[in-house]
Amino acid sequence: MKTSWRSASLVASAAAVLALTTACGQEAAPSASSQNVGATAAAGDYGNAGNAGTGIGSGIGNATASPSASAGGQVAGAGKLAVVTNPELGKVLTDSGGLTLYRFDTDTAEPPKSNCDGDCATTWPPVPADDVSAGEGIDKALLGEVTRADGSKQLTVGGWPAYRYAKDVNAGDVNGQGVGGKWYALAADGKKAGGGGGGGGAEAADLPGLSTRNDPEFGEIVVDKNGMTVYRFIKDVAWPDPISKCTGACLEKWPAVAPVEANDTKGVEKKGLMSFTRPDGVKQQTIDCWPIYTFAQDKEPGDTNGQGVGGTWYVVAPDGKPIKK
Repeated sequence: MKTSWRSASLVASAAAVLALTTACGQEAAPSASSQNVGATAAAGDYGNAGNAGTGIGSGIGNATASPSASAGGQVAGAGKLAVVTNPELGKVLTDSGGLTLYRFDTDTAEPPKSNCDGDCATTWPPVPADDVSAGEGIDKALLGEVTRADGSKQLTVGGWPAYRYAKDVNAGDVNGQGVGGKWYALAADGKKAGGGGGGGGAEAADLPGLSTRNDPEFGEIVVDKNGMTVYRFIKDVAWPDPISKCTGACLEKWPAVAPVEANDTKGVEKKGLMSFTRPDGVKQQTIDCWPIYTFAQDKEPGDTNGQGVGGTWYVVAPDGKPIKK
């Protein structure tokens, strides 16, 4: 009887180990990209991202007023669009009131589709498609519209849905530029003004969803489709299922990386390369089953400002391991 009980126990233990090694990866085929949503660890866990951390990913932020809303609560029309010169970004597209127009990297232009709804659309009000005309230097053939989930029509420029930013109060403000590595001022042709803070240049546009680059300090590390450094949070869980411990305000500082297809990667280990569904219903990408993120204070490809923040955030090696140099 003792031998039989011990054998049964060993079989049960082996089954438990097998479950741990197979549970992660059941969502092995990542879906198309979805919007990133904001979340909170303790203050020391995510560091201080300053003014750059609001409205990241899904656009969730703490804006107190939206200058683009009319007295009746409706978003004001854009009127006659204009091209103005910003000292840092060059030529930027604005509405008739001089407010900067933006695009969101999680959206698509072919076909046009907005992935900014709910709280996101409060901080980043979609520009209505009606009452829009092309000013000097704007090709009216590039102006179009897309039907949003609520049935309203949103302006598109070169196929990209256009937004304002609730924290832009004065004409010429570009406070939304580069927020979360996802939001960029629009140029008249629908591209990112000024190269998109490093994310809109030709080199970045040619990158796959996830790839690697050789960092002079950390060696081979993972970057996203914009060339921005990818990080891991050591308080997260990978087994038996991925769990992100970065929720609430934490995700405003550390935007979750949206899912990518396995064939849209280069140099990243395929084992455990999957997406999982967060409690808020949004999918997040993992490497080796570990959730991955970018950092709001990284403004250009090559930045690694998130390394070691709070003793819990680290750049990621191609096999998904954190690099703690």
